[in-house]
Amino acid sequence: MDHASTVPNQANAPFLSIIIPAYNEELRLPPTLSRIAAFLRVQPYTAEVIVVENGSTDNTAGAVRQFIQEQLLPADPFSICLLQSAPGKGAAVKKGMLSAKGDYLIMSDADLSVPIEDVPKFLPPAIQAGSFDVAIASREVAGAVRHGEPVYRHLMGRVFNFLVRVMAVPKIQDTQCGFKCFTREAAQVVFPLQRIDGWGFDVEVLHIAACHHLRMIEIPANWYYGANSRVRAVHDTLNMVKELLKIRVNSRRGYYNRPESASSLVDNAVA
Repeated sequence: MDHASTVPNQANAPFLSIIIPAYNEELRLPPTLSRIAAFLRVQPYTAEVIVVENGSTDNTAGAVRQFIQEQLLPADPFSICLLQSAPGKGAAVKKGMLSAKGDYLIMSDADLSVPIEDVPKFLPPAIQAGSFDVAIASREVAGAVRHGEPVYRHLMGRVFNFLVRVMAVPKIQDTQCGFKCFTREAAQVVFPLQRIDGWGFDVEVLHIAACHHLRMIEIPANWYYGANSRVRAVHDTLNMVKELLKIRVNSRRGYYNRPESASSLVDNAVA
């Protein structure tokens, strides 16, 4: 079995990168960044927070810049930076993942539907170092708890996940929870191959990981439904089904084959 190899990170790089895609998040981001900052200030490692604004029509970018200017402290063991990407959540996550410098890269939604305080569950020592490539927050495995989710949303999610398991990622119970942790090496394999910029990118990146035999594990999520969620249940589900079909076509055309740089990462692995 191929696994991502250990590629040394650059000197003084952070242990953790947190990537937050942000579309029209002017109001939600300041409290979210405050909560993340409070969490990171008591951690025993350095970190970076990468906010990727992707086509907002409000002052999302200005809100991030203001937070950086007014709330960051000189002694903080983390940095916050603002990037901008093409429209689409997938485009934003890809930009952040390929820009990140951490040993572990976590994608998180701006509403913190999976609490930032749960980050340790996705990192060593909670998970043995070297035992996984992708850790996925799951609302379906034993121990997961959903808070406040409408029944219809849960049922729609289960129907979509059935299609995902049939067509793209057979063994994963929940591909759509917006909280996932990639080792640096796994991210360097997966994200250069990502093609989908919309909501279906979650399935695509896990399909790519499966194609390259990366080790994926599901971690029980403590997940809170947001009444002001950006997801439009019917519209976005239909779009995701279209993107699921696109993933099948892309895979058959060989678009997820390893580029030379990613191939070297995987082929030099120690199984």
